Amino acid sequence: MAFDVGSRTGINTSVAGRLAGKTAVVVGGGQLPGETVGNGKAAALLFGWAGARVMVVDSHLDRAEETVAGIAEGGGEAFAHQCDITSEAQCQAMIATAAERLGRIDVLHNNVGIGTHDGSPTRITEEGLDIMLDVNLKGLIFTCKHAIPVMRPQGSGSIINISSVAAVSPFPGVGYKTTKAAVNGYTQSLALRLARDGIRANVIMPGLMNTPMAIDANLAYRDVTRDQLVESRDRQVPLGQKMGMGWDIGYAALFLASEEARFVTGIALAVDGGSSARVG
Repeated sequence: MAFDVGSRTGINTSVAGRLAGKTAVVVGGGQLPGETVGNGKAAALLFGWAGARVMVVDSHLDRAEETVAGIAEGGGEAFAHQCDITSEAQCQAMIATAAERLGRIDVLHNNVGIGTHDGSPTRITEEGLDIMLDVNLKGLIFTCKHAIPVMRPQGSGSIINISSVAAVSPFPGVGYKTTKAAVNGYTQSLALRLARDGIRANVIMPGLMNTPMAIDANLAYRDVTRDQLVESRDRQVPLGQKMGMGWDIGYAALFLASEEARFVTGIALAVDGGSSARVG
């Protein structure tokens, strides 16, 4: 997806300088093809436009490079890196590259996740569950494992993990709900363990979003048009009956990455238009 610099002047102005002098690694900073911006790409763009030097990581190098180009168009600095986060060796190499090229890691933003290969309690398969554990949980854990030793000597750092409101709300898929709930639990534990090192760790829980992964990638499995799918999901959102956008997750991540959130750690922030307020 191409971005016109002129059309986002307001965005650039509103975030300018908020991450000046910082570095960021955005894992999952590319996106699937689609009509809107993805959560990870939005965060990477905002980080770059806010003044951070950004390493954009994706399993598809061309997708990461597209995000890098968008950052550059807005006057930011970034480079792309390809990584399969289901491999610990590749996670370790990714962090080593980040440390070498950026000099330090101020922000680690983990935004990789899938909802495919899922199933109900009686339909989940061993293969499907293994894939979801690898992508949604294991990769995030190993990325953090190798980034923490870089952050500790700095005495600071912000780790931002993407979960889902499915972690705390009713959801039919065993694999997705279980792995996202695990991300919440892992991050809370991480926050307490790293607090004395000056490192913060937080979770963002997106609700129903109008992103390429949520909409365009799902059309292949549904006998509906794109407009019909969007309308049906919009109706489920309490706030204005309208799904969120990738920018909403990006701005939440920007806050948690910035010094504005210097006293915020261990939270699970729902960005969901009120959907999780129905729980309980």
